[in-house]
Amino acid sequence: MVVSISKAEYSGDYKIKFIFSDNTEKTIDFKQFIMDAKNPMTKKYQNEKLFSQFSIEYGDIQWNDFELSFPIWDLYQGAI
Repeated sequence: MVVSISKAEYSGDYKIKFIFSDNTEKTIDFKQFIMDAKNPMTKKYQNEKLFSQFSIEYGDIQWNDFELSFPIWDLYQGAI
């Protein structure tokens, strides 16, 4: 099955609610992943304002021209 992200909405506290192309809805909590980051390119997203500035491009979520992104299927499964 091919799935894409139709919509993503920031819920606060590093949580994003996703609506996928098959109308499945998932809310993913990214906080632990972001706070445990060691890579400086990921660590900068510990700034919540910066983290909340994502966009949907080609059915995928991304930050700053794909500086940070996640596999769609992992998000669909509710895991990062």
